[in-house]
Amino acid sequence: MKLSICTDVMGDLSFTDMLDKCVKLGVEGIEMTGGGWSRAPHFRADELLANKGILKTKLKEIEARGLEIAALNCSANPLDPGDMGKRHRKEMEQTICLAGEIGIKTIVTMSGLPEAAPGDMVPNWLVYTKSWPDEMPERDRYQWEDRVFPLWYDLVKLAKEVGVEKYALENFSAMLVWNPETLFRLRNEVGPSVGMNLDPSHLFWKGADPIASARALGSAIHHCHGKDTRIERGLADVNGLLELKDVTDVSNRTWNYVAVGAGHDLQWWKEFFSVVRMVGYNGWVSLEMEDFTMSTDAGIQSSIDALQATISR
Repeated sequence: MKLSICTDVMGDLSFTDMLDKCVKLGVEGIEMTGGGWSRAPHFRADELLANKGILKTKLKEIEARGLEIAALNCSANPLDPGDMGKRHRKEMEQTICLAGEIGIKTIVTMSGLPEAAPGDMVPNWLVYTKSWPDEMPERDRYQWEDRVFPLWYDLVKLAKEVGVEKYALENFSAMLVWNPETLFRLRNEVGPSVGMNLDPSHLFWKGADPIASARALGSAIHHCHGKDTRIERGLADVNGLLELKDVTDVSNRTWNYVAVGAGHDLQWWKEFFSVVRMVGYNGWVSLEMEDFTMSTDAGIQSSIDALQATISR
């Protein structure tokens, strides 16, 4: 496996400063974030598709520093029923076309989350039951059969047309694909080009064991994020893990995203990467830094130190 970093965390830096920082940190690759919810300016698909000169210059700067593009990332909700969904879908498609243009084979993204019924204007994450109340089975059917399956048939077709081989869907909350079971529900319908961006951090707070998840996913692991979560002692025991407080309210939350090693020790991470490698994944591990309990630079450095000590080479 090789270590990369999601560039979103360096969105305040210029393109060249961001690349120089990656070299200084000792990573081998960059997961270029852009489009969707990301406002990082470094690698915007619409800009680069429209100006091949800028694209060529940026690719040369990456190559000159000995870095590789691990994947293009467009974290988005293309199934939002409002204008955002239309924009996100367009930006996802532009990201896919850009990947095809420059020979990148993996897109890191999200499955999307639609409304629960025709005419609704708010995405609805239906996770409590699909058998009761009586209207729930139809809402479940509508979301999957009428909304997500048609979208992903189209995206799989587009990927094949431009030469992209893999979608890596992050197991994020508030998405139709949020764990291995829901990933296979989509994958079994639209084909094996759809797999998971296995992110342990989200599975921890959902009560899952990411090591067991890796075993269940096997060849459906298409990418991996290095990101940790800490369940906060005492608070989670009182209120459970369905946490609605702002991610910056770290002292009052029942769980927090933290630097790698600040939630689970290095022995855990060694076992995790060993199992991921054992089931067949030997690709990129991208640090995604979202720890608000410490400074950004400290979180990045401690996470990289932990990942370099634990990923399976």
